[in-house]
Amino acid sequence: MRLTYSTDLPDHDPATVFDWHERPGALERLTPPWGEVEVLHRAGGIRDGGEVQLRVRRGPTSFRWNLRHRDYEHARQFRDEQTSGPLKSWVHTHRFFARDGGGTRVEDEIDVEPPLGAAGAAIGPAFLKHELGRLFRFRYRRLFTDLARHAEFRDRPRLTVAITGAAGMVGQSLTHFLTTGGHRVVRFVRDRRSVGDGAIYWNPAAGEIDAAGLAGADAVVHLAGTSIGSGRWTDARMRSILDSRVQGSELIARTLAEMKSGPRVLVSASAVGFYGDRGAESLAEDAKGGSGFLADVCRAWEGATRSAERAGLRVVLLRSGIVLSPAGGALGQMLLPFKMGVGGRIGSGKQYLSWVDLDDHVALIVHAIYTKSLSGPVNATAPHPVTNAAFTSALGRALGRPTIVPVPAFAVKAAFGQLGTEALLWGQRVLPAKATQAGFRFFYEGMEESLRFQLGRAD
Repeated sequence: MRLTYSTDLPDHDPATVFDWHERPGALERLTPPWGEVEVLHRAGGIRDGGEVQLRVRRGPTSFRWNLRHRDYEHARQFRDEQTSGPLKSWVHTHRFFARDGGGTRVEDEIDVEPPLGAAGAAIGPAFLKHELGRLFRFRYRRLFTDLARHAEFRDRPRLTVAITGAAGMVGQSLTHFLTTGGHRVVRFVRDRRSVGDGAIYWNPAAGEIDAAGLAGADAVVHLAGTSIGSGRWTDARMRSILDSRVQGSELIARTLAEMKSGPRVLVSASAVGFYGDRGAESLAEDAKGGSGFLADVCRAWEGATRSAERAGLRVVLLRSGIVLSPAGGALGQMLLPFKMGVGGRIGSGKQYLSWVDLDDHVALIVHAIYTKSLSGPVNATAPHPVTNAAFTSALGRALGRPTIVPVPAFAVKAAFGQLGTEALLWGQRVLPAKATQAGFRFFYEGMEESLRFQLGRAD
């Protein structure tokens, strides 16, 4: 069976588009977040003889898929062929054509044969055609937006960016976005055995950090911190949430402040929880902080970076909303009940939910690194926050599932305690005033558009 897909990229020549595919991180950027695919091993890139070993999970099962690259022609084509895996055969030809009038046509030709027997009945032509259609709609949209983002700073120097929390959902996405743009990433790791090229040691609890390893970086992005939403807030967990943010931020800021040369920009994570429970009040960055545990954590978290600011570094404090991706975070946790048709609004449903698409969030971090006019608090949220009820309806439409099972406030409090009250029943209507004033463009201003893209439900 042969299937062919294509897209036009009028603003980018074939060499630019091809080079993006050849850089580290391209496979990860092109892998949809709803597909549970893990890269186990790779060698040789996309040139002839290059190999990739994947683990693919689908429901309760998983399998390995081994591919080898061949027929490499720079700026024209490359192929990957299954050497072992779930299909009887698979050959994927990637082609890049110059368009009349400029730009590139990308064409993907798939020659595939389903396996025999019961597996073949499950992975038949109709299933493959449907899933590959979803895949390439996602790939072409992300390729278009990533190339557009990189083009904004094509005339600026390539950067070395050090990232804490690089193994998390945002950190991984940021890493792959940067490397496909030609930048270099240095990860902070807590296991000395993982130290090496592109990885330096730190241990915030012990106050240890490899300052010398930071000397060659242009910027630091600090994302690390204990997860807020993965368990009831016991006293011990609340201490861990606070300490993990304050200790890490203080260590990074103090180290940068004491360095005679090195990074001059620190982008440090924060959250819209800073504003507390504010009803329908519109909140730009100059709004006062609120009350509650999360508000107190955010104040301490942001305050821990002051030594870097006093030393003359440009510090950007990203007050993030809910980052939308099925790969993790809040959306990842709520997908199962919604897919089962038992999702619904939480409490009254009137509380505002400030959100941001994962791709926009990652791009805003890079925009903040490059944009010298940005400093201090910056709301990392899409321009149109929605109520919980509106979010519930949009997610239900994207999944094609009913949303008629509300969760009463008393049940949320009983099940999750203070976590449920502050994270689920409270809300903030946060607006990205400084980001938009600094020229940042959100590709996903509407929540339903973001959900459909991230879930592979776009038309």
